[in-house]
Amino acid sequence: MDFSGRHVVVTGGTGALGVGVVTALVEAGAVCHVPYTRESAAEAFPLRDHDRVILYGELNLGDSEDVEELYERLPPLWASIHLAGGFAYGPLRDLDEDVLHHQVGVNLITCALCCQAALRAFARGRNGGRIVNVAARPALEWRTGAGMAIYAAAKAAVAALTVALAEEVAKEGVLVNAVAPSIMDTPANRQDMPKADLSAWPKVEEVAATILFLASAENRVTRGAVVPVYGKA
Repeated sequence: MDFSGRHVVVTGGTGALGVGVVTALVEAGAVCHVPYTRESAAEAFPLRDHDRVILYGELNLGDSEDVEELYERLPPLWASIHLAGGFAYGPLRDLDEDVLHHQVGVNLITCALCCQAALRAFARGRNGGRIVNVAARPALEWRTGAGMAIYAAAKAAVAALTVALAEEVAKEGVLVNAVAPSIMDTPANRQDMPKADLSAWPKVEEVAATILFLASAENRVTRGAVVPVYGKA
């Protein structure tokens, strides 16, 4: 897949999956625009000094003004990939109200605002574009969301947003899709689940490869898909 000269936004690009996606994109020739929310994440980001990676400091992706300002600053945009999100575990009856609002905000609202701003950027360029969101396995298999119900609901909303939006903008040459990972092989997940069968978990590089295809010019017809990326899990 050739992304030479193409400008791509990657929210959540400093996270574990984000590093895999940004690495694959720059290897394919893309220029990556990576907003971040914490300075510590930017300092630890291994691609911070790459000449085709541009970091945008401490933005609130849940704030429409911050998001719109970011996208208005960009060169003609090819793709917007939305990895930013958050996880909350625990029985619903035990979760504070703040957790409920945060899960909807960090997973659904950030995704919706970035989709909105990306569509406006594509319209300015008049060349179509690609959007890739990130749902999760419980978004497709609701019973697997037991013990994380609000997370499952927020990610199910991302999946619904993806499919509905794909239909809404299909005639504009914009293809909107999502991936739905199971638990991935990341350092944090290894630490949290030391006895798990790691060989069953999909690698971030493998999930990144699926995201890259959906965001690429080689993808000419796939839209409205929420693609399971489960590996053997």
